[in-house]
Amino acid sequence: MRIIYLFLGLISVSMAALGVLLPLLPTVPFLLLATFFFARSSERLHGWLLDHRTFGPMILDWQTRGAIHPNAKKAATLSVAAVFSISLILQLPFKLLLIQAIALTGVMIFIWTRPNG
Repeated sequence: MRIIYLFLGLISVSMAALGVLLPLLPTVPFLLLATFFFARSSERLHGWLLDHRTFGPMILDWQTRGAIHPNAKKAATLSVAAVFSISLILQLPFKLLLIQAIALTGVMIFIWTRPNG
């Protein structure tokens, strides 16, 4: 199982790295997933991720207090607004827009009700 967890952790870090470059792909959820997998497969990679200058504080905030930094909340809000705007521009069917609006509203409520990191 350690090899599988290691492989999944590496994939998660790769997806998080893509999320840094692509505005609509989330970064932090993939980092949290990588942390989970590395904790079960590689102490060295787990420690590297927790000690990372940029990502470590976000992960530790989430693990210790379930907190999200205000800048991350703002970035998530901008991403959600961009996704919904693209859907409007593409003139998706009303039912699809409604489902998307409900789901994205739920995500935003969850994010903004977390403590600030």
